[in-house]
Amino acid sequence: MNTDVIVVGAGPTGLLLAGDLATAGARVTVLEKRPAGLSNLTRAFAVHARSLEVLDARGLADELVAKGQPVRAIRLFQRLTVSLADLPSRFQYVLVVPQYEVERLLRRRAEEAGAVFRHDTEVTSLAQDGEGVTVTAADGSQLRARYLVGTDGARSTVRSAVGIPFPGKAVIRSMVLADVRLARKPADTLSVAAANDSLGFLAPFGDGWYRFIGWQGDRSVSEDEPVDLDEVRSIARATLGDDFGMSEPRFLSRFHSDERQAPTYRKGRVLLAGDAAHVHSPAGGLGMNTGMQDAANLGWKLAAALRLPDAAGAAVLDSYEGERHPVGKQVLRASGGILRAATSRGPLATLAGTIGVGIVSRAAPIRRRAAGFISALGIAYPRPRGSHPLVGTRARDLPLEGGSRLAEALRAGRFVMVAPAGAPTPDLPGTLGEVDPAERAMVRRADGGATTLLVRPDGYVAAVRGQ
Repeated sequence: MNTDVIVVGAGPTGLLLAGDLATAGARVTVLEKRPAGLSNLTRAFAVHARSLEVLDARGLADELVAKGQPVRAIRLFQRLTVSLADLPSRFQYVLVVPQYEVERLLRRRAEEAGAVFRHDTEVTSLAQDGEGVTVTAADGSQLRARYLVGTDGARSTVRSAVGIPFPGKAVIRSMVLADVRLARKPADTLSVAAANDSLGFLAPFGDGWYRFIGWQGDRSVSEDEPVDLDEVRSIARATLGDDFGMSEPRFLSRFHSDERQAPTYRKGRVLLAGDAAHVHSPAGGLGMNTGMQDAANLGWKLAAALRLPDAAGAAVLDSYEGERHPVGKQVLRASGGILRAATSRGPLATLAGTIGVGIVSRAAPIRRRAAGFISALGIAYPRPRGSHPLVGTRARDLPLEGGSRLAEALRAGRFVMVAPAGAPTPDLPGTLGEVDPAERAMVRRADGGATTLLVRPDGYVAAVRGQ
């Protein structure tokens, strides 16, 4: 074996996974077909609260927040404003920040932890057996590892090589994307508007640049046709009512939006995460976030599988798909629902949208549930029958004795036992993926709570003792 794990693709999903594996002591090699130093100006721009918590548990969140624009409300279709100010998190907003800033921090962490990067390396084929996976690159070189993870996007070579299908369809074509400067500043919210059979979205990066995504329902052209600023301005005026004096585009692109999901995220020693496993519309800004949370779930399990006997390791890896595949399915439905609500036409569709907005705007529980899903704070994993209701839920960032927080205790990538102050050292049984319970970090909560929590490395509750 040349390495323990090969990660194919150096986007946010692959970089977070590589950093987690290297932090856990695994040998990791990342293969990326892009040249080193090439900025990744893509569609992703929004980092939601749960993803910020994931980054906080890796010591990166505060630095990223300083590079972006926190936005505390989302205005939908010029009729409904969803406030994020009441999210049960340290991060009560969505952070608008370029994807390359996320990648910069995640790559630095992965390199500091010992991950090896090979750029200009395009994977052309792979073969696996009972002991490992062998990758062949376009230049004829080969690399062998015990496991391989494909984080290489919607056109994943890894997924195709192992024969995992990618069923679904294109749901909207010829969307335009632009990063521009504005002469007139719009309201400080994420603005989503639909009008005149068109759709527009505008978000501030906080550094003078704005991201615009737009679509004209009566215009469908090839993705190869260039985008010019006049087209972007026209869609903005039709949807947002103003082009805000758009100028100086640094990035213009045209793309289509698919809804697809792999039926399985694992085949033998090969696994999928991020866009290689699921793609959906950009509505809600959920793509990059879902991929990073895939990586957070998979990283500690794959590190455990490297140290466990094969049968036990396989059970741990099976739990990755069991927990993350339903989440991917939910994200496809939610983002698709937002998109279809925005692009539906006709009087009945307009009436249904008006009624729906009225219900949501008046029902606080529905608004909280929607905010919890979009932020991913409300996502929970299945729990065993008869277990405590907190098992499988996200562990809130509790204050700890000594002035630290739970997020800081998670930065070593281990299970963390959170016990009440002054109580005897509790005894909670081992849990799936915990190689040696003696390696748990032991901390004391400083919030007066009497419940003992065993928290997984990805920040979810594994076991509970107490009320």
